[in-house]
Amino acid sequence: MTLARACGVVINGVEGLVVDIEAYLSQGLPGMAIVGLPDTAVGEARDRVRAAVQNSELHWPSERRITVGLSPASVHKRGASLDLGIALSILSAHSQIPEMTKTIVIGELALDGQVRPVKGVLVAALCAYRRGYDTLIVPQSQVNEAQLVPDLKVVGVKSLSDAVAYLRGEDVSGDLPEPIEFVNEPIPDLSEVRGQSNARRALEVAAAGGHHLAFLGSPGVGKTMLAQRLPGLLPKLTDDQAVEVTAIYSAAGALGAGQGLIRTPPFQAPHHTTTKAALIGGGSNAVRVGMVTMANHGVLCLDEAAEFERSVLDALRQPLESGAVTIARSGFQTVLPAKFQLVLASNPCPCGKFIGTGAQCSCSSQVRRRYFSRLSGPLLDRIDLRVTLERPSLAELDPSSGELEGTDVVAARVAQARERAAHRYRNEPWSINSQVPGPMLRRRYPVSDSARELLANDALEISARGADRILRVAWTIADLRGHDIPNETDVAAALMYRDGNGSWQAS
Repeated sequence: MTLARACGVVINGVEGLVVDIEAYLSQGLPGMAIVGLPDTAVGEARDRVRAAVQNSELHWPSERRITVGLSPASVHKRGASLDLGIALSILSAHSQIPEMTKTIVIGELALDGQVRPVKGVLVAALCAYRRGYDTLIVPQSQVNEAQLVPDLKVVGVKSLSDAVAYLRGEDVSGDLPEPIEFVNEPIPDLSEVRGQSNARRALEVAAAGGHHLAFLGSPGVGKTMLAQRLPGLLPKLTDDQAVEVTAIYSAAGALGAGQGLIRTPPFQAPHHTTTKAALIGGGSNAVRVGMVTMANHGVLCLDEAAEFERSVLDALRQPLESGAVTIARSGFQTVLPAKFQLVLASNPCPCGKFIGTGAQCSCSSQVRRRYFSRLSGPLLDRIDLRVTLERPSLAELDPSSGELEGTDVVAARVAQARERAAHRYRNEPWSINSQVPGPMLRRRYPVSDSARELLANDALEISARGADRILRVAWTIADLRGHDIPNETDVAAALMYRDGNGSWQAS
């Protein structure tokens, strides 16, 4: 046989694409060529594969001209995950191993023939399962990751020799470690935040309804502390959400060897110097996920929000509205999931003291306007809850003043409120208040007459989007209070959170 085929997977964003790897051995000047839009890493596979085959005591067809074709040829291939597939296709074309059918091969080759781990094994496993493949050959250290996909035979190999032995019908199975549960950084307890009762309540509302939240206050008043405690109030991820989040981490190379499903909502806190591409995702030939996708089904916290470039912040407007990021390039378009809760934390001005009377602020009005203008009106209009934090008194900070509610107590109330919402929307494609479309919210889930009159006040100057967001927050407050429908008090509380004490305006 002079022509053989293997199959691999390349990752684009969080999706996998099956690549046919064809090896053809012909007469002519000895050498090896790889065609089909390979990048530098794939092109360098010529040397890695040759060395790996020879060091595995297998015969390299040095007397033949070797042509390796990667199809579809119109798609750029990036990374070294096709190494093992290229080596096996060449050996199959040289009749050293039988032809592979219904099998996907993933793995990078070291020069000594060892198979190294690669990014995106879970994504490749999902792709193989959906495309009807029966078997997936992966690096042995990543077998647990691939086995998260049911009904797919996963074969772990430590070396090229193991892969060859398996294809020749030999048993290469070995003892595998138990899957390790993925553990995020420990989530601090809400009881550690003293004072700020209004902000604590807003955090509870945000967790119960999945609402976006913004904190404004001087340095050291607890903005970041509160934001870091939001994931602890959220419920564990469902099975489908856990698979989706784990696949995202796998594609980004952030999933450690042997780790299982991610069950806790992710928390991402990019630095204020983060670029738009790093935040949203991007890439010229293949899309890399950004931090908004890494925060999918979790929390994205932008601390020192007014220090971010305005173009970076405004890039959040689409994912905040649609829950997805569309990356368009001249040759392709990719949609990345981005269903996150946004938490903004900002100082009111460069010196951070323009709160209350602002008597201690040393910034001019022009400097304050320039600083705060980075938080554009359209972005703030998408924030459901805006809270201004005052500096707590010494009495409030005193531990002897009494125990505060911890994360477990508040999380239990959040769970009850979410259960009420899920029961109300049991026949709908959404389960929390922040997901309800505006027209459906007004038509199918009206508030009380007195509450509607309060919201109809033209002096409030609320946009249509803002009115919908106020109604969603009012429903969440009603769920927390055990009300069947939002009353005037619930809507008034939602309006208060929307206004943020009037501080969310450039001064």
